[in-house]
Amino acid sequence: MITTLVQIKLSEPLSLDKAQEVFAGTAPKYLKSQGLIRKYYLLSEDGGTAGGVYLWESRKAAEELHTDDWKEFIVQKYGTKPSVTYFNSPVIVDNLLGEIIKDVNK
Repeated sequence: MITTLVQIKLSEPLSLDKAQEVFAGTAPKYLKSQGLIRKYYLLSEDGGTAGGVYLWESRKAAEELHTDDWKEFIVQKYGTKPSVTYFNSPVIVDNLLGEIIKDVNK
């Protein structure tokens, strides 16, 4: 599994209420993303950085979303280009399910 960390430095801070409104507006776009297991929207405590943590089945699936067109969508939405960092996720602890998940595709 692959985790991507997306960070967007905002030109103006977002309040938590405004961020929730903006993020809820884009969330449906990710519901049917092929290979996406889970996405967490992020907002720094000072509201100056937004982003997301995405858990993917594979790097290929992540790259199919994080395209130049997607980056342009982020620029149009937030006014700045995102940084995207890829991480291998060989083990995940899921306390909601009470499971430790090992990446069988490594």
